Amino acid sequence: MNSTRPASHALRFSIDDYPERERIEALREIYGRTIIKHDIEPAGDQPVRFSATLQALPGLGLALATCSGIGRLERTGKHIDNDDLVFNVSLTTGRLLRQRGRDIAVARGECVVASAEPGVVMLPAASRFISVRLPRQAIAPLIADHGFHLPRLIPRESEALQLLVDYAKSLWKRPVLKSPELQRLAATHVYDLAALAIGTTRDAAEVANDRGGRAARLQAIKNDILENIGNAGLSIAAISGSRGISPRSIQLLFEADGTTFTEFVLGQRLASAHQMLLSPRFTAQPISAIAYEVGFGDLSYFNRVFRRRFGETPSEVRAAARQLNRSER
Repeated sequence: MNSTRPASHALRFSIDDYPERERIEALREIYGRTIIKHDIEPAGDQPVRFSATLQALPGLGLALATCSGIGRLERTGKHIDNDDLVFNVSLTTGRLLRQRGRDIAVARGECVVASAEPGVVMLPAASRFISVRLPRQAIAPLIADHGFHLPRLIPRESEALQLLVDYAKSLWKRPVLKSPELQRLAATHVYDLAALAIGTTRDAAEVANDRGGRAARLQAIKNDILENIGNAGLSIAAISGSRGISPRSIQLLFEADGTTFTEFVLGQRLASAHQMLLSPRFTAQPISAIAYEVGFGDLSYFNRVFRRRFGETPSEVRAAARQLNRSER
């Protein structure tokens, strides 16, 4: 996973796309030698399964992968061409890292930070993990211990680690960022969160929290809203309780983003209803049912705010969609 590629791009890789007899070699050649640069030795004679979603931004590489027990991944001197740091977060089962004469057992939810140096990773069981790769110099000015020892284990309880995972997942959910400014901003947010997870200086902590920390907290709250958009009882108090952050802090996050909690929830509900009215999948579903499904409890209010937002009533949007669908047949 090369973190120095010049532009944002995404790649989905699965060895299921290859004939069974070619899968191990595809894993070794494409993923092991090109992307992460490791020698790969499968565990025993068990079938190997591996798939990953990869995203690259300038100075940043991200991977979300699912695999069977791979066995052994070894980095040797021939693989080293940078001084990157790699943050590996075990989302399900753990792993064992052997580097610099140390063995670190990584449990579910924990993260191990390793350098791009010789080492061995053992994945004995099926696993799902996130990998974040970035240049060491990108976060060196932010961290308290410039000569911090590697490898280093970050516990699952770390708020910065949780925010880093949430923010990385949000980057996979959205389209590839085309604007260089947005690419750099996203990479900077990840740098901030990575530095906070390792441990920053007091001054750097303030900057990183105000920049990457705030962006990640806001994105995590937005994700919570989207996952619960159909819940009519969705409220700032409910999000506050689940996230352990005060309602006032949530309000300030949205205000800094140029909106409010209420406006964002309303906008997402209206957008969801609009998409459903346009979709042939929901053509037989009553408009009232769509309104209730996206979280509106009052049909009159739904019709009023829908027309205000889109300049048409829900019935008019549905009729136009049906006419378009008939003309395309």
